[in-house]
Amino acid sequence: MRSKILVVEDERITAEDIKSGLECAGYNVPALVSSGEDAIEKAGKLKPDLVLMDIKLKGKMDGIEAAEQIKYLYNIPVIYLTAYSDEYTVQRAKITEPSGYIIKEETGLLRKPFEESELHTAIEITLHRHKMEKDHDILLSEMVKNINDAVIATNAEGRIKLMNSLAESLTGWELNDAMGKELKDVFTPLKTAKKSLNDLYIKHKSLTDNVALTSKQGEELSVKCSLKIIKDNEDINGFILVFNNNC
Repeated sequence: MRSKILVVEDERITAEDIKSGLECAGYNVPALVSSGEDAIEKAGKLKPDLVLMDIKLKGKMDGIEAAEQIKYLYNIPVIYLTAYSDEYTVQRAKITEPSGYIIKEETGLLRKPFEESELHTAIEITLHRHKMEKDHDILLSEMVKNINDAVIATNAEGRIKLMNSLAESLTGWELNDAMGKELKDVFTPLKTAKKSLNDLYIKHKSLTDNVALTSKQGEELSVKCSLKIIKDNEDINGFILVFNNNC
């Protein structure tokens, strides 16, 4: 099955050119959109494998805002294909953790503003990496289902991607509602706790402690928790929080 790529580009001629090149390379381009709002809507309806996103778009929402929402709502990887390379824009784009950032150059009519080989390489690497991450998440999900403790797993930014049923019960959050939220917004110790889980979390230190937890419904309970860092060499890939109320 051909990989689906949603193209978000406000220059119609450029968008059609990108679509033609991608289809010649064997990809399926189900839609071309020119605004951030439409990009989010189409991403939800079409569930593409990847979004190719320009930063400057029509409407009130730019590509960076749209990319952040698409990743938060649908966990779809995004590659920026843009003419904007100033430091401020790059730093804003980094926050959304894009899978690639390809700069379009000013060129004449006979030459494309980017190298197609570079784009295709970035797409293939992104698709492969995303598949590996999804396979890993499926395996992790099956593992946490069989653990007797409550478990929450996050990505490197501390945003929740997995919870087992006991974690849902103790925190009062269902996974569908907690997905993409910061860990500190779902697992919220009271201010009277001996240590601040949030402070230790931000400093990337592991934690084992008894803390007071306030559920989504306002219920207070004492839990024993252990926060561990998932690392690949020196790179932080995420966090695993294991806890129970058998204190």
